[in-house]
Amino acid sequence: MSWKLDETVETSAGAVAAGQFGSGPALVLAHGWPWSSFSWHRIIPDLARRYRVHWYDMPGYGRSDKGAEQRTSLDVQGEVFAEMLAHWDLEQPIVVAHDFGGATTLRAHLLHGCDFERYVLMNVVAMRPWGSEFFDHVGRHVDAFLGLPPHIHRAVVEAYIKGAIVNDIAPGDFEKLVEPWLAEEGRGSFYRQFAQADEKYTAEVEPAFGDIRCPVKIIWGKDDPWIPLERGKALHALIPQASFETLPGVGHLPQLEAPDLVLERLNAFLSRAL
Repeated sequence: MSWKLDETVETSAGAVAAGQFGSGPALVLAHGWPWSSFSWHRIIPDLARRYRVHWYDMPGYGRSDKGAEQRTSLDVQGEVFAEMLAHWDLEQPIVVAHDFGGATTLRAHLLHGCDFERYVLMNVVAMRPWGSEFFDHVGRHVDAFLGLPPHIHRAVVEAYIKGAIVNDIAPGDFEKLVEPWLAEEGRGSFYRQFAQADEKYTAEVEPAFGDIRCPVKIIWGKDDPWIPLERGKALHALIPQASFETLPGVGHLPQLEAPDLVLERLNAFLSRAL
C-alpha cells in the first residue's frame, strides 16, 4: 500500500500526520468529515504514477492531534492547509478535495492566497445550508454524547458513516474509517467536530467563488445521501467557469465506492490541455 503516514508536521493547530508518494507534478488530496487521508488510499497508487501525491490527516482527524481544547473548525483547517503547502514548498499544486476538504481548500485559495494549478471539488461542503438534523442535534448536546458507553458510541459512528455510502466498500476499508474515532481521544474529537461546525465559514467565501484562479472540475456522486446532487448543481452555478460531471449510482464517498470511475474522471481532467 502506498498510503502511509510517515511524516509529522507541527502546525498552528497541533501535530499533523502526513505522507507523500510518487513523482511528477505536485498533487494534494484534501479529505473531509468524518474521514481521514486513508479515504484516498485506493486512488493514490494510480495517481502516483504521474504525480507527486501529498496527503495529511487534518487536525482533529485520523492520526493527527485531537486535543480536548483544540480548535478544528473550517477557518482553522483553511489556515492549516496553507501551512501544509508551505511546509511541502508547493507553490501551485493540483488540488483534489472531498467533503469539507472543499470548504477548507476554498478558504485557503480565496482567503489565504494559495494558488492551484487545477482544482477538483468532489461531493464537497462548500455552501449553505449544510448539515443534517442529526448533525445539529449532536452539536447542541455534545456532553450527552460524550457520555455514551464505548459500544454505543461505536454503533453511532458506524451508522453515521454507513449513512454516507450507497455501495458496498471493502470491510477492511470500513473498519479503517471507523477506527480513529473509537479511542477516548478520538471519541471526544468526533463529537467536538459537530459542535465546532458553523456555516459562517462557508458564507465568508461563497461570494468569491467566481474568482477562483484556476481550471475547476466538479465531480458529484449522483446518489449522495448527505449532500444531494442539487447542491452540486447550485455550486456549479456559482462557479460558471467549472466543468461539472456526475457519477451515476455513487454516493458521498466516490473514492472508495467507485475508485476506478473517479480515476477515469480525474485523469481526463488533469491530462486535458489548458
